[in-house]
Amino acid sequence: MNIEQKRSLLELARNTIKKRLLPNTDSISIDKSKLDQSLGAFVSLHIDKDLKGCIGYIVGFQPLHKTIEELAIAAAFNDTRFNPLSVDELDKVDIEISILSEPSEIKDISQIVVGKHGLIISSGAYRGLLLPQVAVEQGWDKEEFFYHACLKAGMNPKFVEKENCLIQVFEAEVFSEKELMN
Repeated sequence: MNIEQKRSLLELARNTIKKRLLPNTDSISIDKSKLDQSLGAFVSLHIDKDLKGCIGYIVGFQPLHKTIEELAIAAAFNDTRFNPLSVDELDKVDIEISILSEPSEIKDISQIVVGKHGLIISSGAYRGLLLPQVAVEQGWDKEEFFYHACLKAGMNPKFVEKENCLIQVFEAEVFSEKELMN
């Protein structure tokens, strides 16, 4: 994605959240013609360095601009780990968008490249996903990354048999307001 497309998606996410908090907000006009690919994406919200919401789709099923609108609302108001975003927090929140590649299976965690790969661990009804930037932000190595993805999936990492798990990696193009809008 080029810088203008990234900025358009960030503006769309912020405007969508703002319209929910302040219904009289005017809609913005962006060129959606180049944002109609069907891609997986996540929208993450941070206040200072603290996570305030993060929701996404692993794979795309609708135009990217619609996905970002949905995920912006979900991250701001429906992430059950956090209180809904308030009007007072709107100017403090930094919006980050991750555009995902298709996941691919790996056979061994030695194939994980920390900082490049996001991780999906699945076993039966359990599934956990961590974005690539999480391992870097936390200073985790491959083993710690796998361990925390298992925890997120609701699996006890000490008893997880890696050969009985589906381990998938993906890449993400990550950009934020802090980086592109200031």
